[in-house]
Amino acid sequence: MKYAFIARHRAVWPTRIMCRLLGVSPSGFYDWLERPPSKREVENQRLLQAIRVSHEASDGTYGSPRIVRDLWDEGEKCSENRVARLMHKAGIKARHRRRRHPGQVVGEVHAIAPNLLDRQFEASAPDQKWAADFTYVWTGEGWLFVAVVLDLFSRRVVGWSMQPTMTSQLVMDALLMAVFRRGRPREVLHHSDQGAVVKKFRTQQ
Repeated sequence: MKYAFIARHRAVWPTRIMCRLLGVSPSGFYDWLERPPSKREVENQRLLQAIRVSHEASDGTYGSPRIVRDLWDEGEKCSENRVARLMHKAGIKARHRRRRHPGQVVGEVHAIAPNLLDRQFEASAPDQKWAADFTYVWTGEGWLFVAVVLDLFSRRVVGWSMQPTMTSQLVMDALLMAVFRRGRPREVLHHSDQGAVVKKFRTQQ
């Protein structure tokens, strides 16, 4: 480690002064400097180059766990500890990807439907009352919007839909899945917030 430090800083401070301060001989340093790199050192340099490629391909967001999986996929045989050690020594750090809030979805304003459910969340049988809502979750590829339809009798999710963008089709797809998965019930009270559908409907048998 002392010889490596001297080699890295020879352009900054005189070699002999550094050797004296670090308690090593100049001749020993020059012998080390002329010695060919070991097989392990050569392998570490090759592995470090592969680490840099994976790190740059991720826009600097990958840490050692993700990078080591990339290396395994490429057929490399290495441990996560070794990759983390090489990254630390080379000053390679994962940069946290900025997660921008998807923001408020602005669309056409519609009339508010009557609140037929009126906070009566209990049901005496399946497929009498459904409640729907949507949310968004962060994934490795960005924000994912998820819409669900819940049967208030069993508290089971009976319909769902996922899309990378928030659209009216997202909630409609979840509702249609619920209708067909539950055998197209004759009459259901479907309740959701103002952004989707709030109504009592009948299906054609």
